[in-house]
Amino acid sequence: MCAQISDLFPITNKDEKNTSSNFRDSLNIYFYHWPLFVLCLIITLSVAVYFIKHKASYYTVKATVIIKDDKKAPAAQEKLSELDLTAQSKLAENELEVLKSRKLTTQVVNDLGLWINYKQGSKSSGDDLYASTPVAFKVVDSIGAFDKRSFRVKIKDNKSFYLIKSDGSLKEFRFYDVLANSFCTWKLIPTKNLQKYIGTTLTITLNNVERVSEVYQKAIEAEIPNKTVPVINFTIKDEVEQRGKDVLNHLIVSYNSGVVAQKNQLTKSTLDFLDARIATLASELNNSEKQVEGYRSSKGLTDISSQSKVYLENAQLNDNKLNDVNVQLNVVEGIEQYLNSSQSIQSASASLGPNYPALNSLIEKLSVVQSQKDKLLATTPESNPVFDPLNQQIKSLKVEIRDNIRNIKRSLMASKSQLQSYGSQFESTIKDIPVQERELVDKTRKKTTKENLYVYLLQKREEISFNYASTLPDASIVDYAYSGSAKSSAALLIFGVAFIFGLLIPFGIITVRNILSNRITEGREIENFTGKRIFGELSNAAAVGDKIKLDGDNVQLGEEFRGVRTNLHLLKGSTATNWVSVITSSISNEGKSFFSSKLASVVSASGKKTVLLEMDLRRPKISQLFDLPKNKLGITDYLNGTANLSDIIQPCPDHQNMDIISSGTTTADPSELLEQKTLSTLITELRARYQHIIIDTPPVNLVTDARIVASFADCIFYIIRQGVTFKSLLPFIKSLGAERNFQTMNLIFNGVEKGRYGYGHNYGNEYYQEMNQGNHNRNKFRFADLLKRF
Repeated sequence: MCAQISDLFPITNKDEKNTSSNFRDSLNIYFYHWPLFVLCLIITLSVAVYFIKHKASYYTVKATVIIKDDKKAPAAQEKLSELDLTAQSKLAENELEVLKSRKLTTQVVNDLGLWINYKQGSKSSGDDLYASTPVAFKVVDSIGAFDKRSFRVKIKDNKSFYLIKSDGSLKEFRFYDVLANSFCTWKLIPTKNLQKYIGTTLTITLNNVERVSEVYQKAIEAEIPNKTVPVINFTIKDEVEQRGKDVLNHLIVSYNSGVVAQKNQLTKSTLDFLDARIATLASELNNSEKQVEGYRSSKGLTDISSQSKVYLENAQLNDNKLNDVNVQLNVVEGIEQYLNSSQSIQSASASLGPNYPALNSLIEKLSVVQSQKDKLLATTPESNPVFDPLNQQIKSLKVEIRDNIRNIKRSLMASKSQLQSYGSQFESTIKDIPVQERELVDKTRKKTTKENLYVYLLQKREEISFNYASTLPDASIVDYAYSGSAKSSAALLIFGVAFIFGLLIPFGIITVRNILSNRITEGREIENFTGKRIFGELSNAAAVGDKIKLDGDNVQLGEEFRGVRTNLHLLKGSTATNWVSVITSSISNEGKSFFSSKLASVVSASGKKTVLLEMDLRRPKISQLFDLPKNKLGITDYLNGTANLSDIIQPCPDHQNMDIISSGTTTADPSELLEQKTLSTLITELRARYQHIIIDTPPVNLVTDARIVASFADCIFYIIRQGVTFKSLLPFIKSLGAERNFQTMNLIFNGVEKGRYGYGHNYGNEYYQEMNQGNHNRNKFRFADLLKRF
């Protein structure tokens, strides 16, 4: 029996592997598939060129505004702010969100008509005519939604144009004619640029306003460069310079218009409140004056006594204080009513004055929170959870305001009660004053109270009217929209990204494929798992079905088989004769028959009398590889006793010293046939005639034939094919090597493509390629190999 290859070449421990060699092997996998990388790079770079040509050039447009921030106002403005009863605190961070809101962006898109796109020529590659369009599309009545609706027109002259139908036909219309289609009625209005475009075809595209607004909302970039200064920088990138400028400038103008309108609305509501109160007081004061005048006339009172004057002075002083208390109660009650209504509490608090700073502070906080909520309502539905903290804060502030008003009213009522008590005391001390004079004083006191309240409200109204006439926007423009002198281009960045993706895509495909692969691709996988050294490695053959030759078209493969032959002679030793080698594998298509045929060829070429047995009785291939006749008697006929040894031996026409015994007549029970004693007789007779007997058997993992024949073997070659044999078969191969009949098993790693799987190093490639120069078949193989690299 032969020694195992592991006895001649000890297995290297896993820890002794060269990590740098493993890294090079991994790189070889990707280098092998270089055509895939080239193809992906061509595709990604082509896409980049197309994108740069049609989409990547743009202008960068910028603008700068400064927001009036009350918290950062100079001290000189604090006195003026007392008159600004509708003022609210402005923070740049808050106004930044308003400037980028969907509501404001949609207004800009509608005002500038950005949802309408004009292009000269085709829709995909034409020049954008935003700044120089010869016509303007006007919607007369909308019927359906505008979503990528487009049509083409051709300018005929200054008064008419052609509408190009889908079939290419033309229909003439005049400018200002109202036309109708499936989604709207519309008309075209000529612009000042019409003369330059006569005879030109235009593509007009109508887009969904909401989608265009969303695009511009994302395109507008805004930032606050310095937290200490309320300055906002705006940036937008657009293919058309003028459009980018118009968008930013109109955005700022629309924001200021909205702010001014909001302020004026709040001021007007305050004036309306004061006007209503003043009108009511004017009527009451007029009635009081008429009562005093009528009473004097009816009673004939022209003067009062000195005692009356003293009373009046004391009573007047007390009444003035009582009037102030009544005014404050009136104002506080008005605020309480507005607190329970939906109107702005700030407008109702305009007449409160500086007497109650705590209440003023609470009202100011409530106004700020309500303003924040109103701004969010412009862009966010009220059901959004973001309103929860605001609603909670408004509710809490209203509770505090009610408690504060309750305390103020309690204090005012106490003061009023005390002043009324003082008034009663004054009246009781001057009982000698005539009844007429006492009644006159009472009526005069009521008139004075209403007169004081009337004058106070008139003063407040004048202050607010001054504010209404001088309302200023919150955003002051530092720099109107401007851009550079030329288009910016992201060509270098796009090419860089395309190049990276062109490498990453095939890299990812190859990596994922290798990770998910369940096939054996490296010899070290076999050695590490089974503990056996690989007896020989054989390169992938170009065509397994070709007629077997010693060298054929692949010199490298022939030399590799000679190496296996040399190792086999080392195993046999100098004294061993009449050698039996059995070839098997785990599954089909691993190259058993090819290996058996090639091995028999190289052994016979060394002068050894060799016989090759086609003992794969189920799927024989040896006869086909050597072009032997199919009806020749063979092994089954000998085992059945219908033929003797001389009847089944066929000399190989292409190789001296080599005979072949084919499988013979097909049989239904090959395993039972192999278990007969005649198989032992056959092997004994062959040992007497031949120096080397090579037996090709079926896969041992599928049928038991190879196990039966293995008992006669001096050496068993177990074929494992790269990319074909499953990794899950390694445990079976390892356990098979422990069986008694397979202890002489040696592993052959067949069909190795070193570059394809990054396995090993092709040190002899240049040497063998030089030997194959001038061979046309070799060139064909290289072309086929190139296709496999994809």
